[in-house]
Amino acid sequence: MSSIVICGGSVLGLTTGLLLARDGHDVLVLEGDPAPVPTGSAWQEWQRRGVPQFRQPHNLFPRVRQILETELPDVLESMLDVGCVWVDYLEVKPPALANDPVRPDDDRFWSVTGRRPAIEQAFARVAERQERLTIRRGARVTGLVRAVGDTSDVPSVRGVVVDGETIEADLVIDAMGRRSPSPDWLARIGARPVPQEGGDIGFVYYTRYFSGPEIPRRIGPALAPLGTFSILTLPGDNGTWSITLFGSNRDSAFKQVRDPDCFSRVVRSCPAHAQWLQGEPISDVLGIAGVVDRYRRFLVDGRPVATRFAAVGDAWACTNPSAGRGLSVGLMHAVLLRDTLRTSDGDADADADGFARAWDAATEATVTPWYRLQRRMDLLRFEEITALREGREPLVADPEMQAFATAMGSDPEVFRAFLETVTCLALPEQVLARPGMAERLLKYAGLIPQQMPGPTRQKLETLLV
Repeated sequence: MSSIVICGGSVLGLTTGLLLARDGHDVLVLEGDPAPVPTGSAWQEWQRRGVPQFRQPHNLFPRVRQILETELPDVLESMLDVGCVWVDYLEVKPPALANDPVRPDDDRFWSVTGRRPAIEQAFARVAERQERLTIRRGARVTGLVRAVGDTSDVPSVRGVVVDGETIEADLVIDAMGRRSPSPDWLARIGARPVPQEGGDIGFVYYTRYFSGPEIPRRIGPALAPLGTFSILTLPGDNGTWSITLFGSNRDSAFKQVRDPDCFSRVVRSCPAHAQWLQGEPISDVLGIAGVVDRYRRFLVDGRPVATRFAAVGDAWACTNPSAGRGLSVGLMHAVLLRDTLRTSDGDADADADGFARAWDAATEATVTPWYRLQRRMDLLRFEEITALREGREPLVADPEMQAFATAMGSDPEVFRAFLETVTCLALPEQVLARPGMAERLLKYAGLIPQQMPGPTRQKLETLLV
């Protein structure tokens, strides 16, 4: 088996470490933040300054619950121990489906979720007990090490530099998230430039956290587009929840929701979501912008840029948090990495070039489609926001997808299929290819999806004062 170094000890780094250690590898996780895992409230005690989104909303979809039940059931138990909660994504159905009966397989839409500090605390507690897995906190990785005597234009990575110390490994995994400097590190050891695409679409997010004796009853969907802004309401751990308003960073008037009173006025104007204000605020209005959609590919002209190196999750591709898919896709990617190592007989060192190619092929086939989907959705939504703010008609989305979104409000089969795509259980092209789906959508061709109630742009501007 291999000796593996993982750069980055957040949720994805810990997940990858657990999966690989349980497969028999010797794994060292290097985390730059020195703070130990708290024994009490992670929200109050843990400052993860290396994770800019640590106190921003996070959501774990049913795909994560499926992975944990299958691969890491003790992590799922740990999440419940720290106060994370069960969520049923079928809890709210369109009005036309209010009397739709429960089906035997509807439990596939259940998940467990919480705030990011509690989620990471749960993973870290299990990781600290794992044999063959070592976690070093306060270990700052500053670069990669190239194999001695290697002069190829495809360098072989043989380890990392940590505070001036060289740590050798058969495989180095980048789990440092969206801020990862690994393309620069690879260039410094002679690798060709890593191709990148994407950028900041232009969303800005404003979030406030609340607590109360019970999480508010859900009436509308967790994520609802409401004209020139969207609202996101998420349950958290230990009797907490969050409300997020997000829109365009070019909308100067919308920036007023940074004020708590203005934030509350806007939320109260959303009939299906106003009840989420019925709690005690436990934070200011927290803003974040400049969150990019970015994709990297570590293969150029059919050849790896380096061998004995793999990037997972946001270090490979990241999307803005509007759909909350980051952790779900990241865990899918971690399992895929474990499985790819298995097919190479558990040793990336034995056939380094073959492993790099296999890892790229697996990534492109399995998780890249999720990045592409989110990127398309983000561009369409931002264009819609811009058009409505400017008084223009938005571009018409793909007719099939528009029929899909319309039909889900009336057809129980389509509704569940649509929900599968939202919760990372299946891609749209997978559910749309199912027998009979085209016929179900045909009757809704050309119709407009039902809109959630919310303020008009004119009304919103009177609230943004």
